[in-house]
Amino acid sequence: MCKAIHGIVCTAVLFLVIGLAGNAQATDDYTIDPIHSGVGFKISHVGLSWIQGRFNSFSGDFTLDPDSPANSSFSMSIKTDSIDTNNKGRDNHLRSPDFFNAKQFPAVSFKSTAIKPIDGGYEVTGDLSLHGVTKSISFALKGGAKAEFPMGKFRTGFTAEFPIKREDFGVGKPGNGLGNEVLATVSFEGVKK
Repeated sequence: MCKAIHGIVCTAVLFLVIGLAGNAQATDDYTIDPIHSGVGFKISHVGLSWIQGRFNSFSGDFTLDPDSPANSSFSMSIKTDSIDTNNKGRDNHLRSPDFFNAKQFPAVSFKSTAIKPIDGGYEVTGDLSLHGVTKSISFALKGGAKAEFPMGKFRTGFTAEFPIKREDFGVGKPGNGLGNEVLATVSFEGVKK
């Protein structure tokens, strides 16, 4: 009798543990696919037009926790010397100490510190390090649809557009014909690890 009760209790506990494990959803880890992603920007020139550019070299990772979005995270690193505005002379000037000082500050980096779900994506807050200065920024990261492409590679993607003030990071001097506000655009696909 005692053995039978003990067996029933053990079986019940085992089923409970299996059930809880089955309901727990693990986080999904992704690596940013640079071929299907982009980091771009635009800035006003003497209030007349927009100069547009991009960074050609970047990498990053992110983790998604569908059950607890606060446990999700995003990080990215961008090589400053990969700046490309379709003008060699201007790009070299932007790499110089007058602007990005790419030799001294070879990367722009972002690491999230807080994630909140919003309609169509997440509100992401994190530390942006640029030109030797780190500041907290927040932006809406939209997307999250999933696809399997090619077969066996599971991916998801997001897009964000947000302003950055040059003076906050000491990039370039005021009065050089360029607007203070840079509109950054990041759009990326991540491949599940």
